[in-house]
Amino acid sequence: MKHTLKYFFSFCLMLSIFLAQAQETNATQKTKMGGVIPEAPKPIVKKNASEIKNDTIVKTDRYGFRVGIDLYKLTRAFYDKNYKGLELVGDYRLTKKYFLAAEVGNENKTTDDDRLNTTAKGTYLKVGFDYNGYENWLNMENIISIGMRYGVSSFNQQLNTYKIYNANPYFGEVPAITSGAKYNGLTASWIEVVAGVKAKVFDNVFVGFSLRLNTLVSNKKPDNFDNLYIPGFNKTYNGTFGVGLNYTVTYLIPFYKKKTATVVTKKVEKK
Repeated sequence: MKHTLKYFFSFCLMLSIFLAQAQETNATQKTKMGGVIPEAPKPIVKKNASEIKNDTIVKTDRYGFRVGIDLYKLTRAFYDKNYKGLELVGDYRLTKKYFLAAEVGNENKTTDDDRLNTTAKGTYLKVGFDYNGYENWLNMENIISIGMRYGVSSFNQQLNTYKIYNANPYFGEVPAITSGAKYNGLTASWIEVVAGVKAKVFDNVFVGFSLRLNTLVSNKKPDNFDNLYIPGFNKTYNGTFGVGLNYTVTYLIPFYKKKTATVVTKKVEKK
């Protein structure tokens, strides 16, 4: 029994020594390799990347004088027997956004009111500016503008007929009285806010329309009645307020060209 235990302990001792040597050998190998067991390389996943790219766009702007006619006033005489008028319009491009603008015209308008029938004849001039707020694409020259005008008018009024006010019309309305009185040397001035568009339809040819809101600055009136219609200002509402519109065809006479470079930043996706 003693011999058996002796051999058993000897075997266990030899086995432990062998395992210790094996562990030391593995540790030495790991140390020689840097202490880290190299792992298998992971697959590289490529992701889409983007880069910033700058492009330069060169625009050619034309500067010149645009002149035309108001078709609304010209054609109004065909359906309104009480109206005759003609208006010439023009603008000159000062900068990329600003235009010097003007209108000059002549009107003959008969107004039939409840108590008065009058005829206004005269000429007018309006001068101001337009600001183009539209950013055109390449080689386009369209305009969406807002602007102001100062207008002056010199005219005369003729009182054709009038009616005397009857506070007790028991026996019917009093017939109109023919007058024919004429008042010369009348004048008026006003400020005008203008909003409009112009679109290029052919080379150098533009069509457009505008809406105008007017307020009187001065108004020389005839004796005994008011100016119901002022050439260039149109019909007066509440004495000082007026509205107007026009529909124009204009032709551009270019004087010179000016090139401008615009840098456009783009994000380009790389695969």
